[in-house]
Amino acid sequence: MLLIGVNRSPYTRRVAITLHIYGVAYEQQALSGFNDRSDVRARNPLGRIPALMLDSGETLVDSGAIIDHLDEAYGGDGALTPAAGADRRAVLKVAAIMMGACDKALQAAYERNHRPAEKVHQPWIEDCMAQVEAALVSIAAMLGPDQPYLLLGRLTQADVTAFVAERLARGVGLDTEACVPRLHAYTRRLLGIPAFRDTEP
Repeated sequence: MLLIGVNRSPYTRRVAITLHIYGVAYEQQALSGFNDRSDVRARNPLGRIPALMLDSGETLVDSGAIIDHLDEAYGGDGALTPAAGADRRAVLKVAAIMMGACDKALQAAYERNHRPAEKVHQPWIEDCMAQVEAALVSIAAMLGPDQPYLLLGRLTQADVTAFVAERLARGVGLDTEACVPRLHAYTRRLLGIPAFRDTEP
């Protein structure tokens, strides 16, 4: 199995963490959607990471679709995203909010770093970052002081996506220690788990 993408990407890293948690052996080709566009397009016509090449030769694209396959193939009764019902909806809701926060953080970063200086629209950056912060605040509110995981009393995809979103938010300049201290401390605790620690970019 071959994972295409760099772990600086929250989308790639959530797949890498999931593979580790499930104990799936894989190799990784550290290609960037920006710097290695033609190579990435050979796996995904959109030129986006991640892509996952299965041993069968099939290539999966989009982190959500890849994780859905990994849950089905390797998750069993302990799948990171429950198979059905209210538990599934709860995990998917957190994952959607956190991946939406990642989308907004990257839009803000793109506006700041890739547009000509005279065309940068600061109000757009501020609006994106306000959305990121609001999303993180909403998830931080779910954490009790002695709560080891966000939902269901166990590790789920909610934890994985909260981890990658908080990390990205810090990377684009949000002081999560100040604005969401409980979530900041919680993601630091998750680094004690090998799947999170061993996927550090």
